[in-house]
Amino acid sequence: MSDLQCPARVFLARHGDAAYETELLMDHGGSLTPTGRAQARDLGARLRGERIAHVYTSTLSRAVQTAELAAAVLGVGVTVREGLVEIKPGKAIGTPARTDFFDEAVEAWVAGDTAASAPGSESGLEIASRVRAVLDDLVDRHRGEAVLVVAHAYTIVATLAVLDFAPGRPAYVPNCGFAQLEGDADGWRVVAEVPAEALG
Repeated sequence: MSDLQCPARVFLARHGDAAYETELLMDHGGSLTPTGRAQARDLGARLRGERIAHVYTSTLSRAVQTAELAAAVLGVGVTVREGLVEIKPGKAIGTPARTDFFDEAVEAWVAGDTAASAPGSESGLEIASRVRAVLDDLVDRHRGEAVLVVAHAYTIVATLAVLDFAPGRPAYVPNCGFAQLEGDADGWRVVAEVPAEALG
């Protein structure tokens, strides 16, 4: 990250509500439901006054759809970045989707143990490392500007735990909920967290 005179602001948001083409846990897919599409538009409307310069998104379809809908409201472009994808399923890939497979690792992250991981998957540190590489690049591209970054629940939880640990932070991010981060030469700070129900 370059030495900056003024911080970049990053609105790190989860994608909208999605439906999936299979009940098995995969590392791809998902399309926004009507609720998710409305959430994505509301996210754009909520950020309209923040002078968003660009929207960046995970390559996964549910995130891309969210980013495109929010960007249309904001009148800006969209760029996909591989480093923002959701946690890798590890040994659970191809098994019936269950939310509890990652619970122990995620609870450890929010308690401060970011080296924890689900079997065969990424640790919180590994997730945050790939996300931070994207964020640091955006700081250099958007000095003094604001950007929206659309990612995924576990990706966001791990990133916040590593970049700006705060005891008691929830282990869950609602659809289109977001955190506002500021990044400069001194690192990253979480300056606000907004749940989805506060949008609109």
